[in-house]
Amino acid sequence: MTKSRRLVSSYILNTLPSFSLCAVGRLNTFQAASISIIKKERQYTNQPTLAGRTFHNQRISTRRIPEVYQKADMSTHRVPIAPQRVDAPLTQSATFLVLSVANKPDAIGTVRSTLAGVDSLAKNVSIRDLSAQFACTVGIGSDIWDRLTGLPRPSELRPFREIKGEKHTAVSTAGDLLFHIRSERRDICFEFERQLMDQLGDSVSVVDETVGFRYFDVRDLLGFVDGTANPVGLAVPASVLVAEEDASASGGSYIVVQKYTHDLPGWKDLSTEQQERIIGRTKIDNVELDDAKSGQRSHKTLNTIEDEDGNEHDILRDNMPFGSPGAGEFGTYFIGYTRRLWVIERMLERMFVGDPPGLHDRILDFSKPLTGTTFFAPSASLLASLGSD
Repeated sequence: MTKSRRLVSSYILNTLPSFSLCAVGRLNTFQAASISIIKKERQYTNQPTLAGRTFHNQRISTRRIPEVYQKADMSTHRVPIAPQRVDAPLTQSATFLVLSVANKPDAIGTVRSTLAGVDSLAKNVSIRDLSAQFACTVGIGSDIWDRLTGLPRPSELRPFREIKGEKHTAVSTAGDLLFHIRSERRDICFEFERQLMDQLGDSVSVVDETVGFRYFDVRDLLGFVDGTANPVGLAVPASVLVAEEDASASGGSYIVVQKYTHDLPGWKDLSTEQQERIIGRTKIDNVELDDAKSGQRSHKTLNTIEDEDGNEHDILRDNMPFGSPGAGEFGTYFIGYTRRLWVIERMLERMFVGDPPGLHDRILDFSKPLTGTTFFAPSASLLASLGSD
């Protein structure tokens, strides 16, 4: 092993908490085990991730690591507040379940106790196949946060803001709870959801339930690789987890979900070159194209967000295709995790209104949003505390 790799590995092992090890660069279980072998002076195993990425090939971000990690107790390699697994590995299957809490006396109590026990339920289901990489992230909506938690609101938590462009609209839809359920096995996702809904009973109603699947080499149904711009390595927690800027929300993450359906016949009428100009990448080998100097900008460019100081801000996407050829339904379920909600809001503003205004993201001519909801995924510690009287 080279000296530089040993230094990077040592930094990861002594900086990140143990719960995040599998998530560094979205590693799978085998890779995480391989990293631990470094401590024993054995050779590192270069195992690809589900998305075809490898740890050795990933850049290590030079961005500042959130203070919540810097304050970790190095004797245990754990942070004071344990996040949920918002950065779990990419999987073959996922369920996106959006629920509304019923307006009845005992509903809040039932939901609280269920959320407090989500971790135990996840362990009971995932034990059936530990290699299936099961994970569930829970998001809580703006309208229910105060009644459900009784805790200070995350500083940016608010309902999804409808965005009206000249031609397309990002709609805002209801939703109190989000369960982002994923696994390598569809049956494990199903079983977790079944037991979850049994526990919640009539305290909730289903707003939307979408089953997604991994499509070939992480492509969407438009034929392009999805999630290329995701942060990797140490940039993941820096981009996704709230830290010292909002102490009561530390270890949490904002989530925005949108369910898009695609006009595949219309998309297929375009030439490959036209499609590539809209996306900003080549279709076959996923090579980034140069940004337009002026005028119409690509989807890739409109989704690149910088602050006033020129610093680029990433989000973590876990998008999944969904659909039914028999019903003529083809779509993408967008889910974005972010440390700063304004980053996703600005992305959507640029897509639907345009930058410059009037030149919207042309992918919207073939992709219609049916939903739009914002949630906050609190820390696992906070979720567990909801069961306390």
